[in-house]
Amino acid sequence: MEFIQNITKGLLEFLSSYIDLDYSLWLYRLLTPLIVTFLLPLVFVALIYISFLILFIYKLHREVILRSVRSDRKFWEVGRKLVAAVWDAHARIYHGYEVIGMEHIPKDGPALIVYYHGAIPIDMYYLNSRMMLQENRLIYTIGDRFLFKLPGWGTISEAFHISPGTVQSCVNILRDGNLLAISPGGVYEAQFGDNYYELLWRNRVGFAKVALEAQVPIIPCFTQNLREGFRQVGIFRTFFMKLYNTIRIPVYPIYGGFPVKFRTYLGKPIEHDGNLTPEQLQVKVAHALEDLINKHQRLPGSIFHALLDRFPPFRSKKD
Repeated sequence: MEFIQNITKGLLEFLSSYIDLDYSLWLYRLLTPLIVTFLLPLVFVALIYISFLILFIYKLHREVILRSVRSDRKFWEVGRKLVAAVWDAHARIYHGYEVIGMEHIPKDGPALIVYYHGAIPIDMYYLNSRMMLQENRLIYTIGDRFLFKLPGWGTISEAFHISPGTVQSCVNILRDGNLLAISPGGVYEAQFGDNYYELLWRNRVGFAKVALEAQVPIIPCFTQNLREGFRQVGIFRTFFMKLYNTIRIPVYPIYGGFPVKFRTYLGKPIEHDGNLTPEQLQVKVAHALEDLINKHQRLPGSIFHALLDRFPPFRSKKD
């Protein structure tokens, strides 16, 4: 023991002649939390590529797998369920994820889900996974075009029916009896929204045109504490906004990955009304979504309080 202590003392004396150890330790303690907050989102990226690997292996060995699972003739069904199980486990363990209002989603038949877009739409992955595992229904999703340029995304989008979407393609999805999720705010809302949860739809009415033409109900959807899980850095907002408007690719840095409480709220369906214009329907849906936010979200959002929401005695009174 004395021998080890002498070696350690000698090593520290040697290093101290080249490095200011007190300063280095102080810098390490200061920077470690900051570095961790930027590395945690990589867990989310890792899950995406784990999903890709599962689907890739499933596709590669499809003949063997389909021979083994003869009761399920839909090619992607088994692969989706495997991925959904991974995401749902992460949701339950890491965020204590819950869904309130699942009864508002029809057991069969079409519906349009309109949701608030967080910095990362991780809540939609969670919701879709829960739907597949509990209700055996897949939510088709509209994604930004830049996603389809990412490695591995083609396989994921094929399996989970994620597409850029046009008004007509969205109408066709709904007319085929499927569920469809759209965020009118899209990447812009993801990049430049904040913990005040203001809707940034910029007069978009495409989703309203889809709902009116397909004659389907709209279900507003909001996830509590979504902005406390992942956030954009609070500096250079104007610069990144100009850059985004130029290149149309999300470039605003994200940090977070905090294990805050996530709870998705599904509002009462807004039934089809052929007398409404797309603009009137957009306003009606926006008000319904804002009501969900004001009812269930602490404003402004707080990471500290969102962490406390994991523990029932400290949960927000808005729950």
